Amino acid sequence: MAKARTQFVCQNCGTVHTRWAGKCDGCGEWNTIVEEDPMGGIGAGPGKVPKKGRPVTLTSLSGEIEEAPRIPTGMAELDRATGGGFVRGSAVLIGGDPGIGKSTLLMQAAAALSRKGQRVIYVSGEEAVAQVRLRAQRLHAAETDVLLAAETNVEDILATLAEGKRPDLVIIDSIQTLWSDTADSAPGTVTQVRTGVQAMIRFAKQTGATMVLVGHVTKDGQIAGPRVVEHMVDAVLYFEGDRGHHYRILRTVKNRFGPTDEIGVFEMSDRGLREVANPSELFLGERNEKAPGAAVFAGMEGTRPVLVEVQALVAQTSLGTPRRAVVGWDSSRLSMILAVLEAHCGVRLGSHDVYLNVAGGYRISEPAADMAVASALVSSLAGLALPADCVYFGEVSLSGAVRPVAHTAQRLKEAEKLGFARAVLPSASPDLPKGTAGRWSEIESLPDLVARIAGSRVKAGEEMDGN
Repeated sequence: MAKARTQFVCQNCGTVHTRWAGKCDGCGEWNTIVEEDPMGGIGAGPGKVPKKGRPVTLTSLSGEIEEAPRIPTGMAELDRATGGGFVRGSAVLIGGDPGIGKSTLLMQAAAALSRKGQRVIYVSGEEAVAQVRLRAQRLHAAETDVLLAAETNVEDILATLAEGKRPDLVIIDSIQTLWSDTADSAPGTVTQVRTGVQAMIRFAKQTGATMVLVGHVTKDGQIAGPRVVEHMVDAVLYFEGDRGHHYRILRTVKNRFGPTDEIGVFEMSDRGLREVANPSELFLGERNEKAPGAAVFAGMEGTRPVLVEVQALVAQTSLGTPRRAVVGWDSSRLSMILAVLEAHCGVRLGSHDVYLNVAGGYRISEPAADMAVASALVSSLAGLALPADCVYFGEVSLSGAVRPVAHTAQRLKEAEKLGFARAVLPSASPDLPKGTAGRWSEIESLPDLVARIAGSRVKAGEEMDGN
């Protein structure tokens, strides 16, 4: 008789080990490896010899393309992030920090779809029915026809969904609470999460219902559980925000039916989430135009231009090693900008503490912010405020050259809409709008930018002497 095979799976990252160990080789966590039976659960081999497969029909790449049927929610920011609404028969995974507003967002979306006549079922695995009803009353969603259930067993949930009319939208809050009778492990483990998610996705594909799954995140900001879950679903959204600020950002990381890197901006209030149609006004609301060390960056989030203020503080230090503190930007990229300023521009910052902050709790990820950061650093060191009606964007290379970035026209259009008359941008930008020459300054290298800021100080001193 063949010996029964066993495997050891990390319950944190899903790495499979041949034998038990105290520390996982994949994620480095301790005491997370559990013995599992490969003959049971997801990915297991069948108990009998598989039947012979049947050939499928092959077709060509050319042919008619059918647009995926969508369900618009009526919430413009949510529809923007999803690419125009939820696609029927798709599975969407939404992650975010605890208390950031995931359940609030989905309750408002469920109520909006219910008012349009869609059949919506909300399954809560973390809260009782009374708790969900309290949230619905606060969000003015209690009068809608959203159907509610508090259940965690996968088989019971599927049996409930199969009864009656097919639902248009199913919300599962959250996948870490699901457990199935077919998996011999505790709820929340890798096996249970994969089994539950696969069962929900199978129901969505067979019936055409949209399945929205809520996932917890780890301390690193990633959705908890095995990474294979993100590959199984059709779209992955992250709900981000800072508890010290009212705004929330719904960011698209994966979308099989639309563009990625799109964002939807919301503002948290006592009555739920309010859509922010113009996020630039939100991030520039409390701007001090006369303070040195502040530069306005014209950035892009997907197809949406966003204007944010980059703040820098450069101060003398009494320490042997100067401090470098960054909030909202990449610390490694700040070190690169400091090195380029010192090597190619003669700006000595080795004896100064440098603090960099993106106002409003926003986080910048694109390299086009290099020019704005460099301008803010030089402005703070010189003690000179930058022009209040000017925006900055451009990528800085290690040689000190300024490289063009994409979507120049959209950045300038957004800046013009908010009253910014000037811009400092890379030379030879590919899509500059015609007929507005002279309203911006084209910079070829970072030393030109430093000389421009220093020249404005000399010019201001000459005007004062003339008066």
